[in-house]
Amino acid sequence: DPEDIPSDKLQAKSSGSVLPYVGVACLGAILFGYHLGVVNGALEYLSKDLGIAENAVLQGWVVSTTLAGATVGSFTGGALADKLGRTRTFILDAIPLAVGAFLSATAQDVRTMIIGRLLAGIGIGISSALVPLYISEISPTEIRGALGTINQLFICIGILAALVAGLPLAQNPAWWRTMFGISIVPSILLALGMAVSPESPRWLFQQGKISQAEAAIKKLYGKEKVTEVMYDLKASGQGSNEPDANWFDLFSKRYWKVVSVGAALFLLQQLAGINAVVYYSTSVFRSAGIASDVAASALVGAANVFGTMIASSLMDKQGRKSLLITSFSGMAASMLLLSLSFTWKALAPYSGTLAVVGTVLCMCCHSLLELALFQLCSFLKYLPPE
Repeated sequence: DPEDIPSDKLQAKSSGSVLPYVGVACLGAILFGYHLGVVNGALEYLSKDLGIAENAVLQGWVVSTTLAGATVGSFTGGALADKLGRTRTFILDAIPLAVGAFLSATAQDVRTMIIGRLLAGIGIGISSALVPLYISEISPTEIRGALGTINQLFICIGILAALVAGLPLAQNPAWWRTMFGISIVPSILLALGMAVSPESPRWLFQQGKISQAEAAIKKLYGKEKVTEVMYDLKASGQGSNEPDANWFDLFSKRYWKVVSVGAALFLLQQLAGINAVVYYSTSVFRSAGIASDVAASALVGAANVFGTMIASSLMDKQGRKSLLITSFSGMAASMLLLSLSFTWKALAPYSGTLAVVGTVLCMCCHSLLELALFQLCSFLKYLPPE
């Protein structure tokens, strides 16, 4: 009962700081974006070195294998986090991230490259579920909403870092190996950082490790918040009387609307053409006659980060639905502009400029769209059952 807690223990000022541990977790988000974007500028150069420059099918495998691995990793990340704990899963996740990057950087044939990309994909798939989960569970209530958008922001920063890392390629074609190898460093830092980071108090409480949960709370918020946070954990545990849902329940009458709306929105987001921008913008700019094609792609990455920051400020002011309509419409207009710049002869003299403008606009709208989607789907569970 709240009356049993001393008044000086309620709403006590925190003397700890969660930001360093949030920063460590965000290394996983940066790696997610980096492994997605690193192949953009490097694809032409690695294709020549590996002897697949004329084989579009194998090039497609190099690009798409990461997404296949991410699909596998996303299905296993939550289960591993529940069984092993959040910090241990992060440490385990660093293994495929580092090994995948090493194999990609040292590959002498396309088979090794594909294996490396697959392992990196499994790693980023695990981190895609783990990073927002850990951040939400260690964040104080008063800043949990603000930190809820930080995962998406750092994914965009990772994509930008990958595109900027490709700038030396024009002078040094072998630089693509360094681009892949760079990601080994944050993978190791992620493992080392999580080795000294506190475990999620919520997970420890759910496992019945009360004393360890209290120690984690002290490390995150200070000893003044132990009583209050432990009470919140106990109250939330007692208030949850809903049985756990399994995969088959997602297709039941009660959840079909939630699942169909959420899945359709994310499917349409992917079909809107963003993957062509993330993976092939450098090739598109090269086809349009842009001399600094990699630099133009870096500009697109910067637009992605800028769009995410703008979306964060507009989210609560404009509402999710209006932002979804605006962003989908903007992506449609940008893709139309991009296609016309290559097919309409009257626009041929301006195809390079229009390609860059259309791609930058598409990325800005996508940033707005993706953040709105994640925010909207987090509230779908409040829809009434059928």
